[in-house]
Amino acid sequence: MHLKRKVLLLVPWLSALLLLKRYFRNDRAEELPLSEWFDPRTRPDVVTTTSWHAPVIWEGTFRRQVLQRHYRKRNLTLGLAVFATGSLADEYLEPFLLSANEYFMRGHRVVFYVLVDTLDRLPELEWGPLRRLKVFIVSEDGWPSDFHLRRMSSLGRHIVEGIQGEVDFLFGMTVTQIFQNHVGVEALGTRVAQLHGWWYFQNTRSFPYERRPTSAACIPFGQGDFYYDGAFMGGTPLEVLDLIDEYLKGVIHDLNTGLNSTYEKHLNKYFFLRKPTKLLSPEYNWDAEFYPPPQVQYVKVAQRSKRRF
Repeated sequence: MHLKRKVLLLVPWLSALLLLKRYFRNDRAEELPLSEWFDPRTRPDVVTTTSWHAPVIWEGTFRRQVLQRHYRKRNLTLGLAVFATGSLADEYLEPFLLSANEYFMRGHRVVFYVLVDTLDRLPELEWGPLRRLKVFIVSEDGWPSDFHLRRMSSLGRHIVEGIQGEVDFLFGMTVTQIFQNHVGVEALGTRVAQLHGWWYFQNTRSFPYERRPTSAACIPFGQGDFYYDGAFMGGTPLEVLDLIDEYLKGVIHDLNTGLNSTYEKHLNKYFFLRKPTKLLSPEYNWDAEFYPPPQVQYVKVAQRSKRRF
């Protein structure tokens, strides 16, 4: 089946998604004032605050105990979603889940949402306290063959069908990542974006944005803030849903004009128009093939392989 026709099959539930977004349009996370937990002066060697006054989270810039007290009072449930099919699941799913169980939001209730094509690929693990696994089977029938289209459309459908009522914050990650150190409540926010480890240290003019004017993902030359990594994003479930909605609409627009831009370029356009309320530094997704520069003092999440998709 042609890719365009497959994508158009998403339209019926996309309408339900839009209705859900309108109903919960005032959904926002209750966040502490920055002055109570964030000190950008501790890291003069890096960008710690954006032009729109959003914090960039580096180790040493946040007061962990203050944040822990605040969020424990709220009795949160947090979600982490990962899409793992085929050989990627065989090779990477078990180490991803093992490391997430150890390091992701320790001390808080977490639901791990695993989207797989068969239960045979699911490893048997012992989960820690406050941890729960929820598995969704992703059928190939009627779904786009493009990896990111399958990943985001599947996640969006499950947010609509239940995730949005189960967790307060939701993160999406790629299965080729592995946690190396604690990732905690400092990462929570209404709309959270991950700075790209490579492009953070490059000149803004060289960012690989989509430049074709007729693409929905286009960011014109001379514009743009940062280059964001598609491997790690999050926020409230309804904000994640909004990102997915805009991405899918952008894909449909581009297919109608004969274009095919990448997921990461659509994601960068989304965060260009809807500024993140919190940015995660390259410490939260560093390519394991490269030795980190002095600015990256504490790698929390490593990308374990070259991007193949």
